[in-house]
Amino acid sequence: MLRTHTCGELNIDNTGQDVTLTGWVQKSRDLGGMTFIDLRDRYGITQLVFNMDTDPDLCEQARKPGREFVLSVSGKVTERSNKNKKLSTGDIEIIVNTLKVLNPSKTPPFTIEDETDGGEEIRMKYRYLDLRRNPLKKNLELRHKLALKTRNYMDSIDFIEIETPFLIKSTPEGARDFVVPSRMHQGTFYALPQSPQTFKQLLMVAGYDKYFQIVRCFRDEDLRADRQPEFTQIDCEMSFVTEDDVLAIFEGLITYLFKEIKGMEIGGFARMTFDDAMKYYGSDKPDLRFGMQFVELNALVKDSGFKVFEDAELVVGISVPGCAGYSRKQLDQLVDFVKKPQIGAKGLIYVKYNEDGSFKSSVDKFFDQQAFQKWTEAFNAKPGDLLLVMAGLTDNTRKAMGTLRLEMGNRLDLCDPNVFKPLWVVDFPLLEWNDEARRFHAMHHPFTSPKQEDIHLLEPHPGKVRANAYDMVINGVEIGGGSIRIHDKELQKKMFALLGFTEEQAQQQFGFLMNAFEYGAPPHGGIALGFDRLAALFGGSDTIRDFIAFPKNNAGQDVMIDSPSVISEEQLKELGIGMVGG
Repeated sequence: MLRTHTCGELNIDNTGQDVTLTGWVQKSRDLGGMTFIDLRDRYGITQLVFNMDTDPDLCEQARKPGREFVLSVSGKVTERSNKNKKLSTGDIEIIVNTLKVLNPSKTPPFTIEDETDGGEEIRMKYRYLDLRRNPLKKNLELRHKLALKTRNYMDSIDFIEIETPFLIKSTPEGARDFVVPSRMHQGTFYALPQSPQTFKQLLMVAGYDKYFQIVRCFRDEDLRADRQPEFTQIDCEMSFVTEDDVLAIFEGLITYLFKEIKGMEIGGFARMTFDDAMKYYGSDKPDLRFGMQFVELNALVKDSGFKVFEDAELVVGISVPGCAGYSRKQLDQLVDFVKKPQIGAKGLIYVKYNEDGSFKSSVDKFFDQQAFQKWTEAFNAKPGDLLLVMAGLTDNTRKAMGTLRLEMGNRLDLCDPNVFKPLWVVDFPLLEWNDEARRFHAMHHPFTSPKQEDIHLLEPHPGKVRANAYDMVINGVEIGGGSIRIHDKELQKKMFALLGFTEEQAQQQFGFLMNAFEYGAPPHGGIALGFDRLAALFGGSDTIRDFIAFPKNNAGQDVMIDSPSVISEEQLKELGIGMVGG
């Protein structure tokens, strides 16, 4: 190699050794008689020393390289007189005797420092420079370690990693597919997989009873901080298992990863039904690091004469600890917050439970002090607490109150990033009604098994059927989800019919899977965990982009390579596709 050591490994024990280092100029300091260069590589920084008295030509040469020049230097390791405890190499420096510029560099468009002066857009455009910074380097190292430890754990419990195809068949359920035209079969298209779902089920039919894969998946959907058009998941499937078996195995994986990577015991996983999650938190991924459970007030406010409450399907509230002293301005800000279009509440009612035991409310003329006393008892509120109440349609009101609950948790610094509260949300509805399409959609996917005790409801009351489905949630983030699958052809046909498929459509789209079920399909189930989200959670970030080497922006574009982009007319002609707009 062109180097004997990296820039992060030399220490006092190497004093007196002749070494060769390569790397990038982090910064240089010309002090007249002495010149210092901090040389950086992936492993760290080493200080280089050039002395005008002992080698003036070399010292003069060392003044020329600018930031990010690539250098090769040789010299002797010497103990530093002014040690730098912030660096792993801070006890030594290199007295350089030869210097070679391997490649010059233009001045970077932003500083390559932990706290850079570059905005997100410019850093995305020059991602290869952004990746030189320590924070992103640490994120990718964490991601690497997470993958390594995952594979170690899965191998230790006899899972086998099997790759599944990327060029597959487009299916109508779920998010939109990315499609790939076939040149050899013009007029037909492959799809990129949203998940390896059907293939991992076929592997169960094939007898590979413990499969996993750290796999790239693709979804053509609207983006946000925790979504990318291409993403990675820990995809798993098992045969001859119950829901409890799946949950136990993956509690084990997450417990192991927290211990190995973060050095902490995460504790047990709580379990909560979907219905309870929505009733008490307004979300199917509740953050359990703080309280403020919902309390329903319908029974306490009926016949009150307050039309807003009497016309509402649901009247629900939260008790916010220690906030009875909020000013009118602060309360107005909360009202404005819940009225934002993305939240959609029509208003917000407050009750201040003052320290002296009295009450002050925005609905004082409809309720007396005795009524408010009953409210606070229902909330188990204490003097000094603030009650926040909403009313309206059940689903909309719960979701709006759930958003407000999270907002209050953040405002009061109750979401400690060093605390982790894992949760399984179980018993999801099997189906959800789509008013626009006038039919049911699968809440997870069409291969999810209904609970055995609910199968008799499939035809008379399909909306009441619960699924053998489960989501893993940590700190309000959905880390992954899965289900026990349908393994019986007749039940799968019934499921397709409920989803609006004709027999011909079901055979055309999924005939290969139903045919496989006729050859001894075992009971099976699995889960997929969001690898990018897990990395971001471990790294203490709300965005997955910083844990992906080359992510897309919020518009699904890679501004570094200018993708997506148009292709030539010749390529389109080869594919049998006409020019757009032509």
